[in-house]
Amino acid sequence: MKSKNHRAVFTMVLVAMFAAVGAVTSWISIPMPSGVPITLQTFGMALIGFTLGYKYGTLSVAIYVALGAVGVPVFSGFMGGLGKIVGPTGGFIWGFIIMAFLCGLSKLKIFEKRPFVLRTVIAIVLGLVGLAVCHLLGIGQYTLVNTKGLGFGAAALLVSVPYLLKDIISVIVAYFASIGATALMKKAGRY
Repeated sequence: MKSKNHRAVFTMVLVAMFAAVGAVTSWISIPMPSGVPITLQTFGMALIGFTLGYKYGTLSVAIYVALGAVGVPVFSGFMGGLGKIVGPTGGFIWGFIIMAFLCGLSKLKIFEKRPFVLRTVIAIVLGLVGLAVCHLLGIGQYTLVNTKGLGFGAAALLVSVPYLLKDIISVIVAYFASIGATALMKKAGRY
């Protein structure tokens, strides 16, 4: 059995490593006219939550956001800075924290003891609720900050609807990828 200190250090490394995963998934980016690029961030944030659970997954994504806020280029297009967080697309960044939290709830023991199919349905529903919150925050902030004077509905059609299918698939794939990642960590006897 590993010592508590060893486990704590290993957990800190995982939190930091997954914050880096968040950065890498944002760097793979295709710019779009709306200002919301196509990225793998949704996949990355869901993977972080599903793998690390609500506490450490949320912490990891919060670290990612904090790094970006102070100027480290971890956001899409190798950007960083407070301007990105308070700008038109910043609501999506805030939404990632909530999304990781909700995805992470699927790791609660009451869910993990359920049959695989039920556990999978619960996890994916939690992930999709997190995705919905992320998109609502993104649309809301875009509506408030954009210079085009778009209302909520028009903003949704511009910055959310075109990405929904990709994001739904990303959440589902992230859940199944997290099963493999969790199994590897358990096999190593460290998590």
